[in-house]
Amino acid sequence: MDAATTIVLFGATGDLAKRKLLPGLLHLFQSGLMEDLWVVGTALDDLDTDAFRELAQEACREFNSREFDEEVLSDFLGHLEFVRGEEGPKALGDAVRRAEEQCGEDAGRLHYLSVPPAAALSVVQQLAEADLVERSRIIMEKPFGTDLASARELNAKLHEVFEEEQIFRIDHFLGKEAAQNILAFRFANGLFEPIWHRNHIDHIQIDVPETLGLEQRAEFYEGTGAYRDMVVTHLFQILAFTAMEPPTALEPEAISEEKNKVFRSMLPIEPEDVVRGQYTGYREEEGVDPETDTETFVALKCYIDNWRWAGIPFFLRTGKKMAEGARIISIAFREPPKSMFPTGSGIGDRGPDHLTFDLADRTRMSLSFYGKRPGPGMKLDKLSMQFSMQETDWEGSILEAYERLIYDAARGDRTLFTTAEGIERLWEVSEPLLEDPPVVRPYEVGSWGPNQVHQLVAPFTWRLPFERKWREKSNGLT
Repeated sequence: MDAATTIVLFGATGDLAKRKLLPGLLHLFQSGLMEDLWVVGTALDDLDTDAFRELAQEACREFNSREFDEEVLSDFLGHLEFVRGEEGPKALGDAVRRAEEQCGEDAGRLHYLSVPPAAALSVVQQLAEADLVERSRIIMEKPFGTDLASARELNAKLHEVFEEEQIFRIDHFLGKEAAQNILAFRFANGLFEPIWHRNHIDHIQIDVPETLGLEQRAEFYEGTGAYRDMVVTHLFQILAFTAMEPPTALEPEAISEEKNKVFRSMLPIEPEDVVRGQYTGYREEEGVDPETDTETFVALKCYIDNWRWAGIPFFLRTGKKMAEGARIISIAFREPPKSMFPTGSGIGDRGPDHLTFDLADRTRMSLSFYGKRPGPGMKLDKLSMQFSMQETDWEGSILEAYERLIYDAARGDRTLFTTAEGIERLWEVSEPLLEDPPVVRPYEVGSWGPNQVHQLVAPFTWRLPFERKWREKSNGLT
């Protein structure tokens, strides 16, 4: 960063701020990526600056995943100030201008709205009244509306205060190294880009099961459900990275345009291609309507109707309280049109060849294939080549998702963020499902969802759960 940045952190005492944002800002400060950084926190809590600094210190010590120097932490805390929300726009504006006296009048402003969706527009109005719109960027948390009409209304009201170029709609999934590795893997390697289309790929799965439940988010979740909470804002964004055409340049505008082309090419989501589920016991959760049909699980089949992907199904699945937590993209390649191998050789017994991206924090990739088992005769086994960021000298350079996204937003890099056009198009293709949702089916806690998910993916099978575990690093070997 060449210029200093003042970050106005709304919801500064909340769970996200304590677990991710404050420790992430400490790392950006310590690493030198944003060393001229000032944070003005604001929330409804009755705190002063000293109490906020103490809260930030405890959060950084408890949730920071890296080592840090106590002197650096002390220096970072000195760059924090707090304004109570009830003090109003003028107090907030005064605090920001005091921070800017320390870092210069040309400092950029980055407003992070870590607040409930219902509070977002009031925060935007507060920024306007505080005269904090100029030379600023604003980070918005999901969801971006709950249907097409609400998304359009939200965008229209945002655009009354901020230009589209100032708005950064965050998706922390795309901030992960593995998600960005998809671009490098596809477009930098002549081995894979020529086969990345319908002639060689059979189907694609994006699977994000979670073991967590509501985690005190019952009120929010009752108004959204798994589809609005996860599919529109996360899984469709990953789908765009997986399916997009080569951009004209590795630049934010070019990449955003290719993502939006994917969204424009998506066919509407038909209710018969969707399975909705609700885990047993959800209706007994505190804050949940005992007769609710809100889904805690959703699996769907969708299509991208363009030259590259016509006829190729994309299967998406996510849900709460499932058997395990994972975040994978699995590319299933077509099997050879005719086999020369004898019956009993094992060819095809364990499904097609797969390229798998693990989007979890460990950043791994795997390519599975058939190979000959040593010994007499022709017996084939499923083998794999695997890569993990742990095996490189770069592991310590990884930025966590929120760190990367804050850093990119501060620089004005929109590559990993979603546009108003893209969001509105996704709600548009979702309209058939939202207007006529299929029945919610029960599933047991710790399972892989309702049994109907197997009919949805047939004649294929779900990649998760894996038959074979990822190899772990041991004594420098894998």
